[in-house]
Parts: sequence; structure tokens; C-alpha cells
Amino acid sequence: MLHKSALALAVVFSLGLAAPAFADATVGAAAPDFTLPAADGGTQKLSGFSGKTVVLEWHNSGCPFVHKQYDSGNMQSLQKEYTAKDVVWLTMNSSAEGKQGYETADEAEANMKKVGGAPSHVLIDKDGTVGRLYGAKNTPTMYVIDKDGKLVYAGAIDDKPSTDVEDVKTAKNYVKAALDDVLAGKPVETASTKAYGCSVKYAD
Repeated sequence: MLHKSALALAVVFSLGLAAPAFADATVGAAAPDFTLPAADGGTQKLSGFSGKTVVLEWHNSGCPFVHKQYDSGNMQSLQKEYTAKDVVWLTMNSSAEGKQGYETADEAEANMKKVGGAPSHVLIDKDGTVGRLYGAKNTPTMYVIDKDGKLVYAGAIDDKPSTDVEDVKTAKNYVKAALDDVLAGKPVETASTKAYGCSVKYAD
């Protein structure tokens, strides 16, 4: 018979294996590599963009906090400004099938075109593996990865945790600031913030 303490440890261990794991990616460390299907066809691998600055944007088209950024034109403006500077912008959809925000590849492409979005690729993470790998819990959650593959920013898009479109005008945009620092060869001044928004709609 197992000793009580050993049995308790066994139960905890088994529960840990059964529960979906969140492994927050660490700012200052190498960004975890991944491969995902792209809405525009084929697959994309993070390490395939070695030598480039990369943005990861966790997205849910049904989330009012995401709508704030797109209805204001802010997210599209950032996408266009920085992809023109050779930044790779990956819009990530980790909503599970049957959950709010889930999109097929065709739906994701059509919806992004409808709002005038301009990411490099929309990636479909319907089983939530990559979202959990990065510890993405909200939409939008933003990450910036430098040309050496190091995670240099993680957190909120800005400092106004609301759904009010007007707040975008006066917000401090952490992602823009991080990208400007990286492209200027400077350390990112604000490297980590608390993301806000809707919960990512992972599979149960």
C-alpha cells in the first residue's frame, strides 16, 4: 500500500498531467519554436523567420477588446507600419472549434481582409498548443521576438484596459514602443506588462 504522502504526490502528479499546461514564455530567453498551419495555405515555423523581428498577436474576432484595436484602425496601422520595416507579424488564433472566435482558414482570411488587416500570416492554433506554450491567456496578448530569436516583450498592447475605441488615442502603446526600441538596436524599456482582454477560448 502506498504511504499517504506518496499517494498524495501521485494524485497531484496525475492531475498535473491531465490538466492543460501553461508554460509562460520567459522574457529575455529564447522564444519557443512552433509550427502551425497558415490561413493563406501551408505551414509557418517561427524559426523560419530567423534574423527577423517577429510579433505574435493573439486574436479573437468576437472579442470586444480586439474590436477596440481593429475598429479604431490601430492594429491594422501597426501591422502595416512594421511589416513595411521587415518585421514579421503573426496573428494567432487559439480559439477551439465550437468556441467564440474559432475560424477555419478561409474564415480567418476573409475576416482579416474585411477589417483591412495586414499581418504577414494568420496562424490557426485550434488545439491551443502554441497558446499554452506561450502562456497566452487573453486576446489581445502581444509578444515581440528580436532578430536573435529572443523574447523581448510580452503582455498588453497598451495601458488602457478598456473596450472604448476612444481610449486608443491617448494610450501608451507598449508594442510600438518595444518595436521602436528593437529596430533602433536598444534594449526594450518596458519588457513585460499584464495583458488584458477576453480569455483565450481554449479547448476544455
